[in-house]
Amino acid sequence: MRGLLARRMKFHLLGAFLVSLGCATLYKFAVAEPRKRAYAEFYKNYDPMKDFEAMKAAGVFESAPAK
Repeated sequence: MRGLLARRMKFHLLGAFLVSLGCATLYKFAVAEPRKRAYAEFYKNYDPMKDFEAMKAAGVFESAPAK
C-alpha cells in the first residue's frame, strides 16, 4: 500500500491531460474551424449599406426614419 497514491496520481494526471487535449482538439476542428469558415463565407459577399437600407426601410432605426 506504500506509495499507492503517488502511483495512481501519475496515471490519473496523464489520463486527465490526454482527455483534455483530445477535447480541445475536437472542439477546434468540430466547432471553431467550421464557424470561422461560415463567417468568412458570409462576409465575403456582405454589403453593409444594403443591409442598412433594408433595416431602415423596415423601420428598425429611430434616428434614420423610413421613407
